[in-house]
Parts: sequence; C-alpha cells; structure tokens
Amino acid sequence: MNSEKIVKYIQTNCKADDWSLNISEDDSHETRFAQNSITQHISGATKEISLSVSFDGRKGSCSVNQDNEESLAYLLKTAEDIAKLAPVDPEFVPSEGKKDIPEVDNCDPETKALQPKQLVDIVQTSINEAKKFGATVSGLTEKHIRSDGLFTKNGFAGEFEYSDFGHSMTLRKEEVETKVSYEAKKFADFNLKDLCDKLQHQATTLAVKQNFEPQKIAVILRPVALQELLWFMGWMMDRRQSDEGFTPFTDKIGKPFFGDKFSWYSTMQQPQLLSLPYSSDGIISEEIPWIEKGILKNLPVSRYWAKKINSKPSSAYNMYIPGEGYTEEEMMKMVPRGLIVNTFWYIRSVDTKAGEFTGTTRDGVWYFEDGKIKYAVNNLRFNEIPHDATRRIISTGKSELASPSSLLPAMLIDNFNFVDRTTF
Repeated sequence: MNSEKIVKYIQTNCKADDWSLNISEDDSHETRFAQNSITQHISGATKEISLSVSFDGRKGSCSVNQDNEESLAYLLKTAEDIAKLAPVDPEFVPSEGKKDIPEVDNCDPETKALQPKQLVDIVQTSINEAKKFGATVSGLTEKHIRSDGLFTKNGFAGEFEYSDFGHSMTLRKEEVETKVSYEAKKFADFNLKDLCDKLQHQATTLAVKQNFEPQKIAVILRPVALQELLWFMGWMMDRRQSDEGFTPFTDKIGKPFFGDKFSWYSTMQQPQLLSLPYSSDGIISEEIPWIEKGILKNLPVSRYWAKKINSKPSSAYNMYIPGEGYTEEEMMKMVPRGLIVNTFWYIRSVDTKAGEFTGTTRDGVWYFEDGKIKYAVNNLRFNEIPHDATRRIISTGKSELASPSSLLPAMLIDNFNFVDRTTF
C-alpha cells in the first residue's frame, strides 16, 4: 500500500480531534566483515507507520511495520484507545498545518544504484589491503535509501527521500587497534584507497607510544573529534531549557558568548550536507545562523515552546561550521607544542548548567613540537566546556564532511583540559 492509500485510510476512519501520521521506509544493504572474512550480508526493505491522535488534548500513539488494512485498523484503534485513557497533556499543541516545503537534493542517484556486489567488492579490497599489511580488519559497508512522510489532519503533507553510504574499518595488528570510517549521502566522493592508506598510517604511527601526562595543552581537533564534542554541546542548545535556566545559554541570545572565530549554521546551501526539509513534527527547515562570529543568534525552539513565548519553531537539522583553510602542518607551527586528536568517544555531561563534558580520545593521539609530529601518545580523558573552548580557537582548517549532516574544519584550540590518562 502506498502513502496515499495509508493517508486515505486514516482520513476516512480516524474519529480523533487531531492526528499526525509518520511513514518511514528504509531499503538497506549491509555487508559485515570480521577478522578478514565476510560474515554477513543483510538486505531488505522495512517500513514503520506511526500514528499519534488526540481527544481534547489527551494523546495516544501506536506504530506498526505493515501497511495492510488489518495492521492499519490495529494502529488506529490502539492509538485512539490509549488517547481516551490518557490524562490531558498540558503541553498539547495541534498538529502542523499546510506548509510550503523546501525542495532539497538528498538522494544521490549513484548511491541509489549501488549493487550488493559493489559493496562486497569494497569489503574484499579492504580485506586484501589488510592482509598485505599483515593485519586483520573488521567493519561494515552499508547503503540505505530512506524515505519519510508526514501527514496531519490539519493539512501538512510532505515526503522526501535521502541516500546514505557508509564504510567503516577497524584494523588490528599485534597490539595496535585503530579505526577509520566514511559516511555520506554521495557515494561518488568515496575513495577507498585513501581510507585504507589512512588506516594503515594510523596503525604504523601508533605502534610505539610514549607516555604523556594529562595537562592543559594546545590541541588540533580533527573534524570527527570536533563533531563529537559540538553535537553534545548542541543538544544543550535548547531555547526552553535555556529560558528555564538549565543551560549555560540562559539570557545569552544576541550576546558574544563564543569565540569570534566560531560560527555554526544549519543550511541547505551546502551540496555535500544532508538537509532534511522538515522535522518529524513538521518544523520547516530554514537557513539559520545559530552562532555567528561568536554571537549566539538563535536556539532551537520546539513547537510548544514557540507558541508559549510567541516565537517561531526551529530545529538544528545539520551543522555547517566555516573554516579558515589552514592545513594541519600550518597549524602545528602556530604553537610551540601540542597534541593532534583523531576522534573522541564516551562523551558525557558533567555539569549541565555550566555546559561541561568529559570524554576520552580514540584512534590516535600524536604529540607535536616545533611544527612536526614527534610520536604517538597514550589516550587521555578530558574535562572541557565547549563554548569556552571556542574562545581559545587559534586557527581553523578547511571545512570537511565528518558525517552526512556535519561539515566542519579541524580546529587548533589552546589550553585544552586533559585531566587523566586512560587504560585503553
């Protein structure tokens, strides 16, 4: 059953005051490999149909994964039965009405045309390169073609499709284990040789590490590491939480709260970036400056809170951070000594009000001095306040794709706060 028939069924049979219907489909191919052998290929289409209904502000919802009439009848009855038993939602807002939906190009034809054999060939080439290097490699190669639709009783009707290709590899040689990954909506930009070379270079340079004690020191955060840190900060950038005094951004809109070298936009003007035209509840995507040359311009606002404060709802649908274009080699010459951090992981909040996080380095940390990398060092734990760290930006690189929804540069940041060594 196509979307039109599903929507028609709900329109005809739903007795609720209001309803909102989400229809998601995913045509996936995933080839898994471990220790130089292909272990599994999973393929197939999945569908999820979610319905939320309301009676006088009392809400109920249900999801099913089939679109036959029996499943739709169950979906509708269950959602309505739950709503009739639920208490009134004090933050209820009606479903979104008819909107002009921006046209976006999120589905790459070449990615869509990828065949399972091509995925297997990519994996086999990766395995062959690992064997030549005297190592084992494990990982996942995947292709997804996803579609999402949102339809409401009040007239919102939108559908869009997007593509996703990814290839990740974890290489192990003797005591060294390190990882690289690539993910984008466009397969054409994927270069397997470059990724394999990067993986082997990481493994070679990490074979011998020197002990390094935690301290405040200049760092070059590569794009993937920076992405991890800033997405966590971004989760705190919520207008309601800030208005209610729970985040460091309370009363900071319009003020220079970040470093003047730091800007963050959500945009549909960067072709590399995934830019969904609307959120799951119908917030239309627009060109939004969140932070511009250090000044906090906007915070994401939910539909409920926007109505309460007489504002416009918004969502951070992607991350574009412009860079200055400096190379890593040029940045290393700007400070006497420092560390290069490949990625972060296990990031967790320490103090929500202050905006402080902790986390550890991963997949490579290198010490440099006098403009040259000297040696690899052990992994470290950090405690940092990201918005404060942006005030210590010395320079930035060229914006690169770190994930389908993040385009950002490497950053040279002074006095990054490392507080402990890790045992892994």
